[in-house]
Amino acid sequence: MLKAKDTIEATRAAFRWTIPERYNIGVDICDRPALRDPEALAIIDVAADGSAAEVSFGALRDRSNQLAGAIAAMTEPGDRVGVLLPQCVETALTHIAALKAGRISLPLFTQFGPDALLHRLKDSGASMVICNHEGAAKLAGLRDALPELHHVVNIDDPDPQGFAAICRAQPTAFDAVDSKACDPAILIYTSGTTGKPKGALHAHRVLLGHLPGVEMSHNFFPQPGDRIWTPADWAWIGGLLDVLMPALHHGVPVVACRFKKFTAKAAFQLMQDHGVRNAFLPPTALKMMRQDTDVPPLTLRSVGSGGETLGRELIAWGERAFGTTINEFYGQTECNMIVSSCMALAPAEPGVMGFGVPGHEVEVLDIPSGAPLGVGDEGAIAVRAPNPVMFLHYWNNPAATAEKFLTVGDTKWLLTGDQGRKTASGRIAFVGRDDDIISSAGYRIGPAEIEDCILAHPAVQMAGVVGKPDALRGTVVAAYVQLMDGTEPSDLLAAEIADHVRQRLAPYEAPRIVRFLPDMPLTTTGKIIRAELRRRAETEAAKEANMPPTQGVPP
Repeated sequence: MLKAKDTIEATRAAFRWTIPERYNIGVDICDRPALRDPEALAIIDVAADGSAAEVSFGALRDRSNQLAGAIAAMTEPGDRVGVLLPQCVETALTHIAALKAGRISLPLFTQFGPDALLHRLKDSGASMVICNHEGAAKLAGLRDALPELHHVVNIDDPDPQGFAAICRAQPTAFDAVDSKACDPAILIYTSGTTGKPKGALHAHRVLLGHLPGVEMSHNFFPQPGDRIWTPADWAWIGGLLDVLMPALHHGVPVVACRFKKFTAKAAFQLMQDHGVRNAFLPPTALKMMRQDTDVPPLTLRSVGSGGETLGRELIAWGERAFGTTINEFYGQTECNMIVSSCMALAPAEPGVMGFGVPGHEVEVLDIPSGAPLGVGDEGAIAVRAPNPVMFLHYWNNPAATAEKFLTVGDTKWLLTGDQGRKTASGRIAFVGRDDDIISSAGYRIGPAEIEDCILAHPAVQMAGVVGKPDALRGTVVAAYVQLMDGTEPSDLLAAEIADHVRQRLAPYEAPRIVRFLPDMPLTTTGKIIRAELRRRAETEAAKEANMPPTQGVPP
């Protein structure tokens, strides 16, 4: 656990990893806190109609033991158990039970369509899925293509093979598998921003590896009275390993809520109704909440955000709305929570992700030499291996696993695939993904800074920036913009947005093309799909190559 010191340097110097040889996530986040106080509150399960049920650690232990017994009877050790459920107590129970039983839990997003589900279930070879009626209906049409999927258990089904029935048939005592910390535990697929989603296999130790980053991003979490919530689905690493599991590890109550549709008003109301003190709010949620001027009184102690770079405008708004500075953090499915800001240690530096989290050696490297770069130099963001938060390997993909690492002498680095630079304060600034960097007329341009600048324009809700092929300059900056509700697109507004960037950043960073979109293409985790924007830009450029030149936004 992080010890609160006066500076990041002192905090880093005081930190030591404690990774036991034998460790099981399911036991750690359920049985251990239940042993301490079985009546302690674990989960506040908020239904779609707003009603809430409180679940204690003792109940979580007993119910997960029953489910673990059922899973052990129906599957083999090491089998993958899919969890196709929204935020609810059954989701937590299934992950805990699968891990206690020595199986590998497989988080699945309820909004996945048939192709996305088929890819993950077929690639993983899952033998069991626990779902609700909606998930069961989706899976019904896929079963013929999934010969290894033997059991689909529906939490809404009362029949003898339904969730409640298989649990009732088992005792509330279960001897959890005495797993090693390095044994496989969770198979979580990447969001697919740069290609087909890959299964990142994590060991039980991954939760322990997450803790310093979670504690830092929530101003030395936990503190007395803490209670945490996130709109991020527990099917993603941000919801599962940044919120649910670390909170249960620390005995902090978690609010579970399955909104039919996320709205700012509903989010504010939920936090107020349930006394939320800590929140992980992805940038997309923050941008939507920023439009709501009616912010109720809140009791937030900490707010963390990650997934896309925050800018000065969002951080300033957050301070006014929440009464606390949003701590930005950074990571990815393969190696998460490795960089974070922390207002308890140092004021935020807008546009900069934060410091390397204690326990993680994060550098900006020159590629291919692997040499660390100096302040201000742009290079590859990398994390030194071995590291407890780091994935074991990609499922059935040794070639992609090998490409993820760089060995320089005796030092092995995991390459995040992102470009960044170190600041004079020792923080790391995100520039863009390797394939997002725009090369225009000799300039190397990162999209994040431009998106941040465009977002500060009062008419803009979301912005995505990519390179568009150009015969003269090689590539030009193209901005795709989703406007605030009630704002109409126009050529005049496009020129105004371009000039907004020109005046605040630099002429070469100003978009020469501004296009308005009714909806920004986003991954299911709320990240802008720049690959889709690039396809739009490339298609437009190809059409223009066969047409007379058209006038874009003036340079």
